[in-house]
Amino acid sequence: MIKILFLAYYFPPVGGSGVQRALKFVQYLPGEGFLPIVVAGPTAPQDHWAPQDASLSSLIPREVEVHRVSNPAPDVESGLRRRMGRLLQLNTSFSDWWIHSSVELGAKVGSSARLIFSTMSPFESGEAARQLAKRLNIPWVADLRDPWALDDIQIYPSAVHRRIEMSRMEDVLSSASLIIMNTSAAKTALLASFPSLASKSVISITNGFDREDFTGQVRQREDSKFRIVHSGGLFTDAGLQLRRRRIYRMLGGVEKGVDILTRSPDVLLRALDKWCEERPQVRKDVEVVFAGKATTEDKDIVKSSSVSGLITFIGYLSHSDSLALIRTADLLFLPMHNLPLGKSCRSVPGKTFEYMASGRPILAAVPDGDARDFMTKCGTGLVCRPDDVSGMANILDSVYSSWKNGSTAVSPKADYLEQFERRNLTHALASALDRVAGTEKPFAEQPVLTHF
Repeated sequence: MIKILFLAYYFPPVGGSGVQRALKFVQYLPGEGFLPIVVAGPTAPQDHWAPQDASLSSLIPREVEVHRVSNPAPDVESGLRRRMGRLLQLNTSFSDWWIHSSVELGAKVGSSARLIFSTMSPFESGEAARQLAKRLNIPWVADLRDPWALDDIQIYPSAVHRRIEMSRMEDVLSSASLIIMNTSAAKTALLASFPSLASKSVISITNGFDREDFTGQVRQREDSKFRIVHSGGLFTDAGLQLRRRRIYRMLGGVEKGVDILTRSPDVLLRALDKWCEERPQVRKDVEVVFAGKATTEDKDIVKSSSVSGLITFIGYLSHSDSLALIRTADLLFLPMHNLPLGKSCRSVPGKTFEYMASGRPILAAVPDGDARDFMTKCGTGLVCRPDDVSGMANILDSVYSSWKNGSTAVSPKADYLEQFERRNLTHALASALDRVAGTEKPFAEQPVLTHF
């Protein structure tokens, strides 16, 4: 079995969306002939996006070693120091700590590894992998869960800061033997933005779902409500910040036409208000459940709405409990940031794939790009633009009417969804890793690497 040094800052018992991709690759790579040696961050990182979910640890294969940095993470810088460091593009104390700690630990435990796999963010893991590759004299693979400086929703103080980060991204990725982007749009943007990487092996492997999570019996609900569910984090605070600090946009630190506030309850609340005005009788049937760590801004935007009485925040759920909630929803809510018409979004929320696998109707308020394509092809997506209040209200009414009549408005396409199953995705990854490690199978035995 080929040993692979696997850098994953977020790893169980840490939970949240950033963990699933790394965990599932680690879970299924041994079946493909690769044995991960994991180098991970603390079990309790200081991060809103990294809650605890101890239940995930049981999915790590017994033969997989997990090593964690022992020295504690530095305290988060104060507001003024953080802002000054951001303006001056200085390394944060976290950056220095994580790079140094993971390199030292990786060099100690990874001497028998044939290659390095670094999943990002944090993007400092790319620099750590580069240093480790040089020290151990083995190749490294860059796995970008988010498209780094190419991310549509990244906010920089100015265009200069964005260009500096783009340069840093290009420099780090230039040393990788394989670059994996999370979406086909991100792969296209990478190659268009960095011609110097054109000779590199660049592929796209999406996030996905685990078949076993959706095969068991669904526990029937005892209530009689029309339940709308959103699972995961929201971007209300970032959206409000961008609207307040217009100087970022004026100085070119934000891509033109991006509206992050649509990735919040805002448009749904306005659509619910419009729908309830037109059909007051629906109020008695409807409930909206937000599962996940909610911020003060998330709750405040709901409090100021006329339909606040329909909304419930239930906090973070374990992954298994989140899946149970998703599978019993009458409508799933998938909001994304808004982009100008025709501009392809470079990211897809991780929840998208489990939403599709559930077979439940999905209110997909998404821009052009991979997420919109997936939603129009999966059989359960009901699509509108992220800021389309009327379109959203119409979808609410359509799905509600079907629910009221005891019917369904959607029909899942199982064959289409199969490409997003975690084992198939890991099989595609293993095929690419074989080439990096120089263990490529004879042509007749080669699995097909799908570029989604």
